[in-house]
Amino acid sequence: MSNRLADATSPYLLQHADNPVDWWPWSPEAFEEARRRDVPVLLSVGYSACHWCHVMAHESFEDDDVAAYLNEHFVPVKVDREERPDVDAVYMEAVQAATGQGGWPMTVFLTADAEPFYFGTYFPPESRHGLPSFRQVLEGVVAAWTDRRDEVGEVAGRIVHDLSQRSLAHGGEGLPAESELAQALLGLTREYDEKNRGFGGAPKFPPSMVIEFLLRHHARTGADGALQMAADTCEAMARGGMYDQLGGGFARYSVDREWIVPHFEKMLYDNALLCRVYAHLWRSTGSELARRVALETADFMVRELRTAEGGFASALDADSEDAQGKHVEGAYYVWTPAQLREALGEDDAAFAAEHFGVTEEGTFEEGSSVLQLPPKGPHHPPRTGEVVDEARAADVRARLLAARELRTRPGRDDKVVAAWNGLAIAALAEVGAYFDRPDLIERATEAADLLVRLHMGPVARLVRTSRDGRAGEHTGVLEDYGDVAEGFLALASVTGEGVWLEFAGFLLDIVLQHFTGEGGQLYDTADDAEQLIRRPQDPTDSATPAGWTAAAGALLSYAAYTGSEPHRAAAEQALGVVKALGPKAPRFIGWGLAVAEALLDGPREVAVAGPVGGELHRTALLGRAPGAVVAAGETSGSEFPLLAGRPMLGGAPTAYVCRHFVCDAPTTDAAELARALGGDGA
Repeated sequence: MSNRLADATSPYLLQHADNPVDWWPWSPEAFEEARRRDVPVLLSVGYSACHWCHVMAHESFEDDDVAAYLNEHFVPVKVDREERPDVDAVYMEAVQAATGQGGWPMTVFLTADAEPFYFGTYFPPESRHGLPSFRQVLEGVVAAWTDRRDEVGEVAGRIVHDLSQRSLAHGGEGLPAESELAQALLGLTREYDEKNRGFGGAPKFPPSMVIEFLLRHHARTGADGALQMAADTCEAMARGGMYDQLGGGFARYSVDREWIVPHFEKMLYDNALLCRVYAHLWRSTGSELARRVALETADFMVRELRTAEGGFASALDADSEDAQGKHVEGAYYVWTPAQLREALGEDDAAFAAEHFGVTEEGTFEEGSSVLQLPPKGPHHPPRTGEVVDEARAADVRARLLAARELRTRPGRDDKVVAAWNGLAIAALAEVGAYFDRPDLIERATEAADLLVRLHMGPVARLVRTSRDGRAGEHTGVLEDYGDVAEGFLALASVTGEGVWLEFAGFLLDIVLQHFTGEGGQLYDTADDAEQLIRRPQDPTDSATPAGWTAAAGALLSYAAYTGSEPHRAAAEQALGVVKALGPKAPRFIGWGLAVAEALLDGPREVAVAGPVGGELHRTALLGRAPGAVVAAGETSGSEFPLLAGRPMLGGAPTAYVCRHFVCDAPTTDAAELARALGGDGA
């Protein structure tokens, strides 16, 4: 028997459609039902690649006795946090405020007015590790609801009142300047892990947005320390277990500080952000490792995440079936020495074990190892006489990949999320342009076409998700508008097609009209979106750029392309929050700091009168100046305002570079253009 989730577009909700729990989707009807029956709402929030969400579902939501109790005493509501980031954000803020920590699965008990009064995350079926059992929690909530209703109401009212007091000003202090960015760099230096690279301890997340800031800061100021932290962190991640040494692409994070064992799910957003980071690192240093990882990650996204409609799926699960048919985390990716011997034979297995760090005791569970490349650098001198036979390594890698293809693949969450597809479009367009891979630019264009056709609609209002060519019913949030505009602007710069600039403009006008408050602060939901117990608002990066700073970056680029003063002013007002938070919490506002670097640099406006894809256009795209915008093509068209009135000199392709209302002399010389766009510090 299916419950009310059978018609959902979210794969996560569909995973629960056959539970004995009588789930409702988040809807006014669910809360009306709670009011009618005079029972609380159990809100359960998760996502399809979340390991502990699956565990709790299996232990509790598939259990007939637990389900019967739940159905009798609650209205159970299931939410996919990736589909409804607004609902997730509001209640996660309450969970963190009340308990000091959060995470998924998130379990919240609400009144019929959607006011929270009791919280938790994962609850086990039996009490352990100091956690009550899920059944004990349910019984405790029912007892409080029945016997102490006044107290429940008071708690709920107080929580909602406290949340309503947390509204953020825009930062108020004006624009981030040199001093704040220098303080942010100093703060990052203090949190840098000299030995293992990256920032902070375990678990260690890929700091993609912080690395973008470091690369831009180096380009603008010449600060070698910034470039060194970026390059060394990228090398450590790419050589560690978080990077898939056989198939390319990155896992979500490392459970240890040495980058050895990953949390195995692979998310579109991580791979899109990191693909772009490694491409930009190559642009700054020429690193062959960075080039390889950028291309392999792009190929991974196209091969494993691309959907039949041309968009990109959200994630691959951490779990899959092992050889015994058990669902195990990492089963698809890890190897034992015996498995190497079976795939490669004795000699090559010994070589592979040495090359990829596979040991008898294992680096993961039950004697299995995560493949990694031996680290290099001052803390890891090369082993005596070590010379890697690259041809043999490539052959072994190809044979292991072929053997892995025979394993049961991890599940795929194939919903298309607008924001994350925007990030993928930007990455694929740039990688395609840098490395002469027109196929990647085509894949980026097809994903952008899908967003316009299916997600934007006739009034340019974005829908958050789609699946199998069917648009979801949830409206886009600020990160959708900011990241999709960012993707469209990158596509415009690479393809020379001004229509992408136009589409970005439609989206950013909606940001100005519906997401911007007085004083320039930004909200995560539109002013005409569903009203929750508070309007969510968060300028800090999590796994992706904050909607706030993503929008600021796109607004700044759009203003540079068009000369639009309202868009520039909106970007500057939004960046007040970077002035406030950058020096205090630089790890959590990396994209805001990267946008601030673009603001301090201009950003530079580059018009290339001449063929798209020609030498001058490519040179412009490879410029390191932070946030520089590039328009290329015929100057007779009206698609790019930057190109208007800028002819070719003597019939030769010509580049014009301007910033802060001042222009350099036009040039037909690629080397001169490269010098003009190296960034002042490079």
